[in-house]
This record gives sequence, C-alpha cells and structure tokens, in this order.
Amino acid sequence: MLKVVIVTDGPYGDRAFETINELFDTAFIEIEKPEAMFIEDIEIPEKDLKIIESANILITYTTHPDVTLILAEMFHDKVDWMAIASWKGDGFKNQLESHGNVTCPYIMCELEENGNHSWNEFVSKIGKPKVVLEYDDDKISDITVIRSSPCGSTAFVAGYLKEKYLGETPDIEEFPLEAGLKLQHYPCRAAKVRLFSDEECKKEMASGHHRDAFTEAMNSNSTSN
Repeated sequence: MLKVVIVTDGPYGDRAFETINELFDTAFIEIEKPEAMFIEDIEIPEKDLKIIESANILITYTTHPDVTLILAEMFHDKVDWMAIASWKGDGFKNQLESHGNVTCPYIMCELEENGNHSWNEFVSKIGKPKVVLEYDDDKISDITVIRSSPCGSTAFVAGYLKEKYLGETPDIEEFPLEAGLKLQHYPCRAAKVRLFSDEECKKEMASGHHRDAFTEAMNSNSTSN
C-alpha cells in the first residue's frame, strides 16, 4: 500500500492528514519550529526518521524555509516523490525542485499526474478536484468525489450540491458556478500556507478548480448521453 507522510512545524497539514488518511496509509509528524531565523540542522527523533524514510510520498507543511530545505535535502533520495506545500519565491522553488522528484505547487488542489508511478497513484485520489455526476433521467441522483483536494473541500462542496440538487435538474451553467461559490464558504488555508501570498487569489484559484471539476462532470455526462 502507498505510504504517505506529512511533516509540519506549525498549525498546517492536519486537515490534509485527515483527508489523505482515509485513502492511504498516512503518518503525521510534528517537528518543533526553530525560533532562529537561520538554521543549519534540525533534530528529528529516530522513530520519526524511520517513518519518513519509509514513505513513498512525503508532503511538507513546514513554514520555516530552512526546515523545508533541510527536509528536502535529507529525504528526497529516500522517497519516491515530495510535495512542498509552503514555499516563498521562485528562487526557492527552483532550488527545491532541482532535486528532480520535488514539486512546489502554487496551491495543493492543483496536483496532477507527472509520470512517476507512486505520485500518479497518489494524485489519482488526491489533488485537482474530480467528480462524477449520476443521473436518473435528467435529475441528479448522486455525486461521487473521484479526486479530492487535500483539505477536504471537494467533499464539502459535493455534499452541499448533492443535498440541494438531489432529484433536481441542474443548469449546465449555474451548477458549476455554484460549486465554485460554495468553495468560498470553506475555510481554505491556501493563502496562509503559501507564505506571503494573496488570499483572494488563492481562494479564486481553488474556486476555479472546483467550478471546472463540475463543468467537466456535466460535459462528460452530456457526451455519454
């Protein structure tokens, strides 16, 4: 079974753990955030080191840049792929991604396949939202989340729309728009995780991904019919 490990030095990553742990064998490791602005090393207990090294996918929600950099240097060659949820600046992004199996997404709900077997297995269920709509004649009978954003917002949006539109015929334009608008009511942390980023911009991106997911689902059903 695919093993995922999430490492954090602060208040982020807990919701991703809850979502991902429902689908994969997932561990959540908290390390102490250094008080110093610059550090050269971090201490990780031996038991946690072994857990991290056993991972196929390592996700960091560490907000101290040096901690993030050290983790990438320590473990990129021990795991199949790493995702860095918190990073600042293109230079830092390029430095991290130079390891070859490290990705620094702008927001975590944009993750998609990249050709790596373990990563592809992971993002088949976690990442850029993907849903399937089921119909009884032209009325909604069910909404299934195929791929969820790590924070769980996709299930939140799908649950709301299912409750509202069950047995109803959705409008092909209004239905996806409502999905995007409902995402705005979810307490998205994307802007806070991505250091010094624009909160409204991140919410708009997350909203757009969910709007597109429901548009694609409706178009897919229309094509199949």
